Amino acid sequence: MLYYTVTRHIVFNKKMKLEKIAMMNYLWGGMILLGIIYGAFAGNLDAVTETVINSAKEAVSLVIAIAGITAFWTGIMKIGEQAGLVEKLAKKARPLLLFLFPELKDQEKASYYISLNFLSNFLGLTHASTSSGLLAFQELDRLNGHSTIASRSMCTFLIINVSSLQLLPINMIAYRAQYGSPAPAAIVGPAIFATGMSTLAAVIFCKVTESRH
Repeated sequence: MLYYTVTRHIVFNKKMKLEKIAMMNYLWGGMILLGIIYGAFAGNLDAVTETVINSAKEAVSLVIAIAGITAFWTGIMKIGEQAGLVEKLAKKARPLLLFLFPELKDQEKASYYISLNFLSNFLGLTHASTSSGLLAFQELDRLNGHSTIASRSMCTFLIINVSSLQLLPINMIAYRAQYGSPAPAAIVGPAIFATGMSTLAAVIFCKVTESRH
């Protein structure tokens, strides 16, 4: 029954989100503090200071690189959306969406947002897919009558998003390029295979669970 008891409270409750953020802040803050204390007692405080400065510099460089790539591909997606290409792709993907989400037979709006989210994930634009994912989930929540128990479509959408099928892992390629990989795009083949298997497992799980209920 866990599959059908993912609640809106867990997804949307602001208090829980703040508690999770606070917990992660304590976790990372504690790890940093322990590292500094250990470095001080081990006599490596100079090395710790140097590492902190270099890491901050690398973080800024990485953020700039990722921001550029994300902005470029998000722009491409926006152009495709305004040109009607995304809508055409959504119509082409209609049979697949009906297979995955039979409850959305006459729900064009939800199908459109889901298609946009899947396309963004497919291109490895995990940051760009966030907005469409939230809109899709809000639309699914509306169709579910704002119930405290998630619908089948909501659960299926969440599970397939977690499985993350990707054709071009743009972010990972950017990370590899930033850190000097001689072949940043060499992971494309393994990524397609790995995410394809995870997505297939997610679809099988959803369909098997659906058939039992």
